[in-house]
Formats: sequence, C-alpha cells, structure tokens
Amino acid sequence: MLAKRLIACFDIIGGRVTKAVQFMDNIDVAPADDLAEAMYGAQIDELIFYDITASAERRGIDIETVRRVASRVFIPFTVGGGIKDLNDMYEALKAGAEKISVDSMAVRNPQIIADGANAFGSQCVVLSTQVKRSGRTPSGYEVYIDGARHATGMDAIEWIKRGQGLGAGEICLNSIDNDGTLAGYDLPLLRLAQGAVSIPIIASGGAGAPEHLVDLFTATDAQAAIISSMLYSPRMDNNYTVRELKEHLASNGVHVRPYISGCAQ
Repeated sequence: MLAKRLIACFDIIGGRVTKAVQFMDNIDVAPADDLAEAMYGAQIDELIFYDITASAERRGIDIETVRRVASRVFIPFTVGGGIKDLNDMYEALKAGAEKISVDSMAVRNPQIIADGANAFGSQCVVLSTQVKRSGRTPSGYEVYIDGARHATGMDAIEWIKRGQGLGAGEICLNSIDNDGTLAGYDLPLLRLAQGAVSIPIIASGGAGAPEHLVDLFTATDAQAAIISSMLYSPRMDNNYTVRELKEHLASNGVHVRPYISGCAQ
C-alpha cells in the first residue's frame, strides 16, 4: 500500500509565500526559500510551488525563486504558474523542479499536457485545476483559471478526464469554495473525481484540523493532501507540526511515511 502524502503548497508573490481565503486577500508569510527549508526539516513529504500571478500577468514563472527553493530541499518539488510551453517546462526542471504543474495554460492549450508527457514522461506532468460549485455544468463543478478569477464554463470532471487522456500523471483538485476556510475538504468533489480518473489525486482546499485529513483519506481514494494553512497560516490560532499530523493519521489507521525523531530528512 502506498503511503498517503502530505504536501506543503506555496502560493508565491514576489518570491514570498502568501496565504489567502478563496484566492483573495493574500497575507504575507515568509520568504519562499526559508519556509521551504523549514518544511523540509519538519519532514513534509512534498512541496508544490505556484507563482500565482504569473498567468494573470501573462509572464513566465519566477525561475530565480524556483532555483533558490530547489537548492534547499531534497524532496519531490512541483512548480507551476506561467508555464507556457516545453521550453518553460525544461527551464523549471533544470532549475531543480521534479514535476511541472499546468493549470490556466492547459485550459488555453491542452496540447501542452501531451507535449510535456511525451517529452518528460507522464510522471512529470501534474494537471492542477481550480474548481467551484456551479449550476452551469453537468457535474455541478466548473473550472476557473487565472488564479480563480475567470470562469471557463468547462465541467471540472470532464476536464480532468481529458487531462488524463492527454497524458497527465497526477491531478491536483483545488476547491475554490473551501480554499482557506479551514472547514475541511470538498469530499463530494473528490469522490466524483476518483470515479472519473485512475491517476493519483491531490486534494487541496479546506484543511484546518487533523480530523479533516482522516476524513479525506478514509472517505476517498485521494493519494495526497495539501495542508498549507494547517502548517503556517497566520489566520490559524495554532498551527500544527508535520509530526503531529503524521502521528494523528497513523493512530487512525492511515498509512503515512513515519516521522523519524531526530532526523532532518
């Protein structure tokens, strides 16, 4: 049985990590490379880095910040935001990323998924999508782009099915409705997704307590969870450590990579 993964997700603006609620009112947290090193030392399983204004500003990813973060962690590291073509993917990988996330650009040009999978392998391509409840699509969920600023009219479940067909090796589903609310993951969305695709699903948006992780991993087939707010959100009265979360999951029968006392990765 594969261990469930805990992932820290960095929403980057100007080389710094920020936290928002439903993609609005971002609060500054810390320099990206400093927080990355702290998360690595805390034994987080993976790191995802999103340059959250790159697509809306029609510019490339902040490659210098990618390079600084990559130099300070030795765990799987995914980057996204402003990835327009194979050359951008190659530059991010050369800067130290292990996987590439495509989101808004994939909606505009789905062929980028296939191009990336053919060039670097499906395991290197993550289709990230921002999803909101809507009465305008068959599944009830609609895809948004450009940092959740614009509705596309696309059905979220049909989109991830298409993404898998084009060669994506993993899906990251972010619930806009739940994002930053600390109220738990959108489990109905994740159940719909697991019935539509066979590749791993990363759940994102809403985690605020250890019980939310237990609910996620026992009620759905999600393989990984983004837990950023629980780790370092200024909006939480008390943040959790990776150790606390892993030990809580293990005590509830969820298979995770164990925290090793005295080990800095």
